[in-house]
Amino acid sequence: MAEMAALVEEGGLEEKCGVFACVAAGDWPTQLDVAHVICLGLVGLQHRGQESAGIVTSRGKEDDILARHKGMGMVSTIFTDETLAKIKGNLGIGHTRYSTAGFSELVNCQPFVVDTIHGKIAVAHNGELVNAGPLRKKVMKRGIGLSTGSDSEVITQLLCSIPPDGEPDGPDWQARIRNLMNETLMSYSLVIMTGECLYAVRDPYGNRPLCIGKLMSGISYNSPVKNGYDHASEDAEGWVVSSESCSFQSLGAAYYREVEPGEIVKVTKHGVESVCIIPRPNQDPPAFCIFEYVYFARADSIMEGQMVYSVRMRCGQQLAKEAPVEADLVSTVPESATPAAMGYSQQSGIPYVEVLNKNRYVGRTFIQPNTRLRQLGVAKKFGALAENFKGKRIVLIDDSIVRGNTIGPIIKLLFAAGAKEVHIRVASPPVKNPCYMGINIPTKEELIANRLEAPKLAEYLGATSVVYLTVEGLISAVREGIQHSKDNSNGVGHCTACLTGKYPVELDW
Repeated sequence: MAEMAALVEEGGLEEKCGVFACVAAGDWPTQLDVAHVICLGLVGLQHRGQESAGIVTSRGKEDDILARHKGMGMVSTIFTDETLAKIKGNLGIGHTRYSTAGFSELVNCQPFVVDTIHGKIAVAHNGELVNAGPLRKKVMKRGIGLSTGSDSEVITQLLCSIPPDGEPDGPDWQARIRNLMNETLMSYSLVIMTGECLYAVRDPYGNRPLCIGKLMSGISYNSPVKNGYDHASEDAEGWVVSSESCSFQSLGAAYYREVEPGEIVKVTKHGVESVCIIPRPNQDPPAFCIFEYVYFARADSIMEGQMVYSVRMRCGQQLAKEAPVEADLVSTVPESATPAAMGYSQQSGIPYVEVLNKNRYVGRTFIQPNTRLRQLGVAKKFGALAENFKGKRIVLIDDSIVRGNTIGPIIKLLFAAGAKEVHIRVASPPVKNPCYMGINIPTKEELIANRLEAPKLAEYLGATSVVYLTVEGLISAVREGIQHSKDNSNGVGHCTACLTGKYPVELDW
């Protein structure tokens, strides 16, 4: 997490946002506090963005009034008991944001709400459209003004358009969503609230994560819930949809399943229904963002049928095979690199020892959009546990190096505290290319891997040595668990564009 936080700290990689939704099961009005459930869900997704957050709720189709509350800052400061009491409903959606498209302003806060000929809809979006520019022009040529710089507003306006075949039998939101998906192939995971139901939508390449949970009565998080399509039962209090499963446990929800790439899922008080799956062109493989495993996702989240923590451990084990070194101890830059460090230690037989103490009250500087705030965060974030490593050779595991502004000062800190050697081992390959699908990665010129090869980078950073995990090693570590845990009928594939420069679709800005 170091460099990822580095990312933050140094103005590198930032995840765009997280989405969350909830539908109460059974009779309405519900006794379930839907707004509070969504708020807690967003707290669980706070690592995906700390800039702004919003919640929109509805009582159902018979009541066309949508209650909403948005604000700048952390979820816990935006939503209070008083504000949540004002937005009670039977279903709702929420969003927490870090901007990659659009300025950091309240007007860009999601969810977006618009009036349509069939009533109001609310939309929350994680990702970034690869053809946002042409779509903005298309929307504006229809005489529709756009009030924000966010491509998520473009999505909302496209959903207002009547599908090509019309709507002879009344509102056809599924046709509208299919039309949207035909207009843009990626990158988006969406929750859409309309009338009495929610739609969970994932782009055909499955670039951003999205999963479904079942709010249960009196069972533990780990109780099995059969995958597939189910209807509300006696033990179901409701359904939730989330960018990640990590918040389910605190809500009393059981992990149900992923939304498949290209899938439209309808969620109502009666249960979950898969509407359809939009295929990828040319039988392309999926392109799930591989950096979700490296850093963005929380370690206890389940993605592609496997826990993120396990993938990070395998990355560390693979790194130990590819880049062994004689040393006295293995350690980590807390916290997302810790599983990789544990894996490296297990594979190499070198003991794991903590060398850095993290000040957890500085904040996650990786997600802060202001460069000065990031730089201040670096200086305040870590203290050296000198007695653990004085006079010893350290293998320090980090999850990534983007600009190099964070790891350099840490290396200097360790040497100043008495380290004999500091060998940097990076549990991901060099980041060499920008991302245009929802991650804020610097320009090629700013990425240090494009300026310095590993030996020169070690000299620049002041490290004894620097070695990255290979692209092949990362892919192997990620896919090993998928083969044993997932039905691969929809295929397996990952976007590695930031590492290889090979983008899954043509970019049209």
